[in-house]
Amino acid sequence: MSDEIILFDRALVRRHRDRAADAFDGHDFLFREVAERLVDRLDDVRRDFPEVLDLGCHTGYLASLLQQRRGTLRVVTGDLSPSMTKRAAGQCGKPPSVAMDEEFLPFKERSFDLVLSCLSLHWVNDLPGALVQIRRCLKPGGLFLGAVLGGETLKELYRAFLLAEAEMEDGASPRISPFTEIRDAGQLLQRTGFIEPVSDSDTITTTYPNAFHLLTDLRNMGETNALYARRRNFTPRRTFLRMAEAYESDFPDAGGRLPATFQIIYLTGWVANETPATS
Repeated sequence: MSDEIILFDRALVRRHRDRAADAFDGHDFLFREVAERLVDRLDDVRRDFPEVLDLGCHTGYLASLLQQRRGTLRVVTGDLSPSMTKRAAGQCGKPPSVAMDEEFLPFKERSFDLVLSCLSLHWVNDLPGALVQIRRCLKPGGLFLGAVLGGETLKELYRAFLLAEAEMEDGASPRISPFTEIRDAGQLLQRTGFIEPVSDSDTITTTYPNAFHLLTDLRNMGETNALYARRRNFTPRRTFLRMAEAYESDFPDAGGRLPATFQIIYLTGWVANETPATS
């Protein structure tokens, strides 16, 4: 990684998830919704996947859905957070749950028929490298299906913080991650060796009574700021209050609640089947 640009503090990402693990079930609405949409997409694929990896499993909800699917014999769960993997092991029972780094997969080549990842890969520093590793641990004819947060995610919060810091502190600090753009996603799959790459997106909008309820949800999701270039001192209270005021004045819906946008980008790619040798 020494020659790579480091965007995220991976140790901090792990601590955020560890801290969120116990309270996650009360704030995991986004992960549950996207997990269900990923499994729905599998219904369009008429084949079985005996060996499956849930990469970035959090507490194991996606794996529990997969275990109910016909043709799935074993689901391995893995997450950067040891606390999350313990929760996943408790929910999913016998299949192994492995604490691991998505940037350094500990699996042999051709281990799985299917790899799914639900809202985890947007925290890796080297997404192309992670996709290459995913492709290598898939069997010939295997499928990767993932969901990551896209560039429109939390656009309201970003703008409110930008205004507040410009007014109260004479400059903005990095707060919102540089998420994947839909226009780049399909090319990224192709560049990392997947065939028949498909990328598409949808938007999930939630509403809150105020900005602080949103921040509480993000903290308990394990999705707070882990940018390597983040500010290292505490944000003054006056900045938070100005942010909340700007959010409330600029983005209320018809009922006076505050929307929070989550853009979900879906990535689908296959591994080529081996071509039999000809004489």
